[in-house]
Amino acid sequence: MPSALYIEDDARLAALIRDYLGKHDVEVTVAGEGEAGLKVFERGRFDVVLLDLMLPGLDGLEVCRRIRGHEAKGRTPILMLTARGEDIDKIVGLEIGADDYLAKPFNPRELLARIRAVLRRTHAPGDAAPRFSAGALAIDFDAREVTVAGRRVVLTHFEFELLALLARSAGRVLSRDQIVDRLKGEEFDSFDRSIDVHVSKLRAKLEDDPKQPRWIKTVRGVGYVLARPELPDTDADADDEGSKGGP
Repeated sequence: MPSALYIEDDARLAALIRDYLGKHDVEVTVAGEGEAGLKVFERGRFDVVLLDLMLPGLDGLEVCRRIRGHEAKGRTPILMLTARGEDIDKIVGLEIGADDYLAKPFNPRELLARIRAVLRRTHAPGDAAPRFSAGALAIDFDAREVTVAGRRVVLTHFEFELLALLARSAGRVLSRDQIVDRLKGEEFDSFDRSIDVHVSKLRAKLEDDPKQPRWIKTVRGVGYVLARPELPDTDADADDEGSKGGP
């Protein structure tokens, strides 16, 4: 049975979600505050963290930062849950490492669908070669490890899934909608620029110069492509995230 840590200060909502997910074979541990949640996270082993943004004391953003900074468990998928619906809040959450974002009030069925999608991506066997390399970039799909010139690059769960998708489609341009559909499924309600935020973070971790990327290219008005070593730079526009008329 998969396990989830739910950090939520609304005790009634937490109990409702715990009971609902429990009926659908997801074991939920609840913590009512950020500090308490981090302590539970340290002691336990969880497949996903459900994290409220508006927590008393240590807020969800800081909790997310600390989870991502954990040496052994920093890749644990994080679903951020909050009543705040502005795009800027979503972008900030993604920038610090959240894998997904669901605004309150939400349907428990949608939350369950998001959790199942994360678990499928986490545990699905590789459907291609176990390794990928493009110049100094190397990806071990089975070990979920990425290195650049031998240096290990620490990625969030979603960042790795995005990079793996691009790598398995190397040389082929994927639109934002295709990326969302393949990584999130039809139940994912994408908001504008969410994929761009993740691509920007990937570039910052992988590239010597994120503004002139060697690997993840922007094809203006179309989408993104992970360049094979032989793919000329002129095939893709390196404008960061395609923010000026991008995909």
